[in-house]
Amino acid sequence: MITVDTALCSGCGLCAENCPLKAITMEEVAVIGETCVRCGLCERICPCTALAPITQSTAEEVYVSCDACPVQCTIKPGFTGACRRYINLEGILQRNRTLVLAVPETDEASPEISRPLLTAVGAGSTYPCCRPAPHIVQDSVNGVDVVTVVTEAPLSYSGVKIKVDTNFYIGAEGAKVRREGVVVGMLETEEYGSKMIAVGGANILTGKHGSVAARTIVEVSNGERVTLNVDNGALLELQVGHAPVINGKEDKRMRVGCGSATIGMFASQLAAAVDEAIILDHHIVGLLSEHRAGKEAGLGWSGVVPNARLSTPGRYFGEPGGGWGGTNIEEPRQAIRNIDSSVARPGIKILVTETTGRQAALFTLDDNRNLQEIPLTQEAGQVVELIAASCEEAKVSALYFGGTGGSARAGVAGYPLELTKAVHRGEATLTIGGAPTFILPGGGINFRVDVERVAPKAFTWVPTPATVAPVEYTMSRARYEEIGGHTEQIVELSVLREKMKGREGK
Repeated sequence: MITVDTALCSGCGLCAENCPLKAITMEEVAVIGETCVRCGLCERICPCTALAPITQSTAEEVYVSCDACPVQCTIKPGFTGACRRYINLEGILQRNRTLVLAVPETDEASPEISRPLLTAVGAGSTYPCCRPAPHIVQDSVNGVDVVTVVTEAPLSYSGVKIKVDTNFYIGAEGAKVRREGVVVGMLETEEYGSKMIAVGGANILTGKHGSVAARTIVEVSNGERVTLNVDNGALLELQVGHAPVINGKEDKRMRVGCGSATIGMFASQLAAAVDEAIILDHHIVGLLSEHRAGKEAGLGWSGVVPNARLSTPGRYFGEPGGGWGGTNIEEPRQAIRNIDSSVARPGIKILVTETTGRQAALFTLDDNRNLQEIPLTQEAGQVVELIAASCEEAKVSALYFGGTGGSARAGVAGYPLELTKAVHRGEATLTIGGAPTFILPGGGINFRVDVERVAPKAFTWVPTPATVAPVEYTMSRARYEEIGGHTEQIVELSVLREKMKGREGK
C-alpha cells in the first residue's frame, strides 16, 4: 500500500481526485483504502511529497504483482489493477473482459489480409515485449494461410483528435484545453465547418498530470461524455456521436458552407427573394450583389457594405466571436457597416442570416433612406429555411492516434524493422479493435483510427501514464515467417473458437 505522512499532507485532495481506483478519500488528510494497488500515480502528483509506498507484510493477504505493463500494480484478491483490466482471482490474475472474436466485414483491397481474424479487445498484454503476443492465430482465407497477432498495447505515444461540428466560437487557435483545471491538449487549426481539438500526445502524457489526459483520451474514444474548458474560450460538453454542447447550448446544425459558398449555392433563390443578402460566417462573410454568383443571377451592387474586411469581391473576412455565424456581430443591424445612398434605392430588401440559417433578419431603406428592420417576407423565410435544410447534423467525432513502432513489435516478430516495412508496403495490415487504420507516411508505425468503428469500449489506460489500444497485425503466413514471426505460438483459429465457445465477447 501507500503510506501518508500526515505532517506533510496539506489536504489538497489532488491524489483523491486522480486516483484511478478511487482508493483515496479525504479526512482532513489523505486516507488510503484497501483497493490501493501501489500504482504510484499519487506519489508523482503530490505537491507535498507526503505519499510513499510501504512493503506488504507477509501476514497480510497474498498480493499478485501484475506484469501486463510497466506500472506493476500489486493487486489484492478480488480486486483489479489500476487499469481495471486484470482481476486477482484466488491468486491468479485474469483478464476481466472476454476476448472479442467478431470483426466487421470489409470491401477493401487484399481481402485476405484486410481484416483481422479476431480483435485484440480482451486479449491482454504480454509485457515486457520480448515475450510473444497473447494470441497468434491462423486460418485459411480464400485459400491463403493468414496469421493475425493481437495484443492490448500500452502506448505513451497516443492521443485523440476531436472534431467538433460547430460554427460557434470556442477559442483561439493554439489555446490550451483543460480538464479539471489541468492542461490535456490544445485547440488546433479549424477544418471545414469544424473545430479540431488535440488531446494527449507523449509530452502531455508524461507530464505531472498526464493521467487526466490519458483518462480523457480513453473516455472520448470509448464514447463517454467529457467536459473541457478552452482557455479564454468556451466550456465544452463532448460525446462522440452526439451534438456538441457549447457554453450550455446544444449545437445541432453544421454550417452548409462559408458565407461565400452559401451564396454560391443559393444565389438564384436569394436573388428572387431579396435585393441583397449578407451571409455571416467567422471565416468568410458573403455579400450577394457583389459576389460572382449574385452577378450571374442578374444583380448589380446594391450599395450595401458589410461589417467585415474585404477579401475579394463579394467575399469578406469575418471576425470570430460569440455572435451570429460565429462572428463578433451580436445583432443583425451590426452586419451592415454603411450604405452608399447614391447607389441604394428606397425600398430595397436586405437579408442578414447565418450559414446555418439559424437566425435571420430583414431590413429595408425607408423613403428617407433610413435603415429599418421589417418582418421576414414569405420568400425570404423560405430561402432561409432552404439554407437550414441543406445543413448536416452537427456531431462530435474523434480519431484515436498512436505509434506502435516501438518495442511492442517484438511481441509480433523477431525482426521489428521488417514488420514496419511490411505494414507500409501493405503486406501486413494494422487494425485497431477490428477497425481499419490510416498509416502515416514516413518512418515508424503511426496510425489514425475512427473510434466509432472500433469495437465498443475497447480502450483503457495505465498510470504510467499511457493509453491501452487493441492492436492487430494481419498478414499471410509466408510473410509472417519472413519477418521472424513467433510461429511456434500459432494456434488455429478453429481451436481458439472451440476453446472460447460460449464465452466470446462483444
